[in-house]
Amino acid sequence: MKPPYTINAPIIQLIVEISQKMGEINSSLLIKQAPALRKRNRIRTIQASLAIEGNTLSIDQITAIIENKRVLGPNKDIKEVTNAIEVYNQLHLLKPNTEKSFLAAHKTLMQGLIIHPGQYRKTGVGIVKGNQLAHLAPPAKNIPYLMKDLFEYLKISEDHVFIKSCVFHYEMEFIHPFTDGNGRMGRLWQTLLLLKEYPLFEYLPFETLISKNQKAYYKALANSDKTGESTQFIVFMLSTINTSLDELLQERIGPVTNEDRIQIFLATSVKEFTRKDYLNYFKTISTATASRDLNKAVKEKLILKIGDKSNTIYTPIK
Repeated sequence: MKPPYTINAPIIQLIVEISQKMGEINSSLLIKQAPALRKRNRIRTIQASLAIEGNTLSIDQITAIIENKRVLGPNKDIKEVTNAIEVYNQLHLLKPNTEKSFLAAHKTLMQGLIIHPGQYRKTGVGIVKGNQLAHLAPPAKNIPYLMKDLFEYLKISEDHVFIKSCVFHYEMEFIHPFTDGNGRMGRLWQTLLLLKEYPLFEYLPFETLISKNQKAYYKALANSDKTGESTQFIVFMLSTINTSLDELLQERIGPVTNEDRIQIFLATSVKEFTRKDYLNYFKTISTATASRDLNKAVKEKLILKIGDKSNTIYTPIK
């Protein structure tokens, strides 16, 4: 059964704006040319997602943990960070359309933090805000088929992944399938769904904006609960992604030079390649530009040229 939502004018406009900004980012090779930016944004994503759940560790402390340095802080907070780092390091191994990967990710994320990580809850649960019951989750007995239906939607729906990722995020939060870790799993899985289609989302810390706007995040969830469909939450999440792309574009580090292109290409760990391979990687450059790049790299002894004309291949010099 397809989860209920309405595609309205704001959603269409946001998808158009997001697509345009992603095209600008990809054409400028911003993601590929800045490994330091990628690392920093991954750390910001982890810090923001955990901060939403009450984790107290700072970006500097999380950086230190990644670098295997000693950090002083609550044991629970440190464990949450080490678990999150492990999950995000395994993102490319996870399959976003399968419950098996979903449960495996939860097990890694919550290992040592709850009694049964990687398993759906067996008891009822309600979310309390202040003195009021904000959300009563479906009975535990309903979770298996509700989650099965949700993953079936991911598999068969022809909706754009921007829509599907938001719908999954909201519906999973509504079902609340775990005793703990639901929020971070919803945000993680939306990231996973997006990055499988668009790799730049691995390094887009839109969770930082959610952390800064938690009231609006929870209000969008609550409003969608009241209306019985995820439309308002979709608008909120797409707006958050759109603003995150604006911030990423502001971090651009200038035009890509031929030295940048060579270093970016060699960083892929290619063992041997042709000019055609190089052109396929940098789709916006001309054949003449590719030849100049490769000739310069040969002169600087970054690569070795073997053969001539159409039979030419290149290998990196270590």
